[in-house]
Amino acid sequence: MSYWLHSLPIAWMASLVFGTTYLVTAAIYAVVMVLAVGERARAFKAVSPGMLPPLGIIFGLFVAFVAAQVWTDNDHAISTVDREASALNSVVILAAAFPGEPETRLRGLINDYIAKAVTQEWPMMAHRTATLRMTPSSLEEALQVTIALTPNNQGQQIAQHEITTALENALDARRQRILISKSQVNWVKWAALYLQAVCALIAIAMVHSDNRLASAIMLAIFATGVASSVVLINVHDRPFLGQISVGPDPLLQVMPTQASP
Repeated sequence: MSYWLHSLPIAWMASLVFGTTYLVTAAIYAVVMVLAVGERARAFKAVSPGMLPPLGIIFGLFVAFVAAQVWTDNDHAISTVDREASALNSVVILAAAFPGEPETRLRGLINDYIAKAVTQEWPMMAHRTATLRMTPSSLEEALQVTIALTPNNQGQQIAQHEITTALENALDARRQRILISKSQVNWVKWAALYLQAVCALIAIAMVHSDNRLASAIMLAIFATGVASSVVLINVHDRPFLGQISVGPDPLLQVMPTQASP
């Protein structure tokens, strides 16, 4: 699915998906009804209604298979951003163990990192163009500053170690965040899902070909289920894109004075 579809408001996305699904369903209904005459009508009626439940079950399994990836990616994206924010917050708090210029510098570097992540990386992740080659210079400099500190007591030694660990955790969380941003349902899974839906729709139309009203009703009901499943998956398919997406709010909360872009 393309960027423009995922970036649509949910109402517009739903309208497009439902409209397309109903249009395809209407085409299937029209073709089957035109062909359901004479010998073909008897052949269509010979199709066993018992095949409809298996087709529906297979479609449901396809939906569950695709949705499992989507839910996992979204949960991972949320937990990764939260872990990154938690690590940065630890740095901000522990920086107080080194009052004066070191504390100010560390806080400033964290502030710069958050600003760049929000204004630069988040839009790039939405377009799936963010890469691990992008170096977070602010975090690297913060790590260098921390390592260069000379602790005066045991408390500062512990703080220095914890700050270093927190910065490494933030870097790892950022790497995971960028990798997750590239995840989406591939075209093979979508093709299998749509093909199964079309097969089920054709079978429904053939089984009820002798009763046009019943055929139209059953097709409409199944098409609604197909469209609902597609919308639900599409809305969550890209973790960092769309009306329902993982935002940088946890990072912004680390620095209350940091303004949103």
